[in-house]
Amino acid sequence: MRTIGYFAMLFLLASAPAGFAKKQKKGDWIPLFNGKDFTNWKVGGNQETFTIKEGAMVANGPVAHAFYDGPVGNHDFKNFEFMVDVKTAPGSNGGVYFHTEYQEKGFPKKGFEVQVNETHGDPIKSGSLYHVKDIGADDIKGLVKDDEYFTEHIIVQDKTVVIKLNGKEVVRWTQPDDWTGGREGAGRVISHGTFAFQGHDPKSTVYYKNPRVKILP
Repeated sequence: MRTIGYFAMLFLLASAPAGFAKKQKKGDWIPLFNGKDFTNWKVGGNQETFTIKEGAMVANGPVAHAFYDGPVGNHDFKNFEFMVDVKTAPGSNGGVYFHTEYQEKGFPKKGFEVQVNETHGDPIKSGSLYHVKDIGADDIKGLVKDDEYFTEHIIVQDKTVVIKLNGKEVVRWTQPDDWTGGREGAGRVISHGTFAFQGHDPKSTVYYKNPRVKILP
């Protein structure tokens, strides 16, 4: 019986998809989206805002959010690195939430938003830790632009948040001991939770592609 079990194990490993073992190693990047459907993701109201096109989640429509609801980390992350490739149509607004939780409608009250916006009228631009540490157009000039994918990289370790655009650090913020959420309210505190992508308005079109996470100790 032990011999049969051994060979069965070898067969399973040999027949596993390429990269299976690598993806299971602690500290590796783990993909969160299959590029085909909304498996492991949950959209509340205005579900029609989100569609899938060219391997990306595309947000265009009334306010809606797509929350990660899958098995990785039991969709509850504290310390991590998170990366997603983002593309905006001209004049578009979006966002990436972390330490958040599923909410049926409206803008998430829990967690933080990392802004996605190059040319929308909102002066708070891509890479901002929204209404916590905001950056403007001059800070991202020549770094990202509409109609081209760029990488938004979010790192959370203990009380410090680092945000990078295309590998360049644009925000570093450490939550003060007396922080109570700032102008966004009590939910904007470093804690734990899932990720979410924002559909901001019918005039905005934002692509979210290849979301992946690396869980940190």
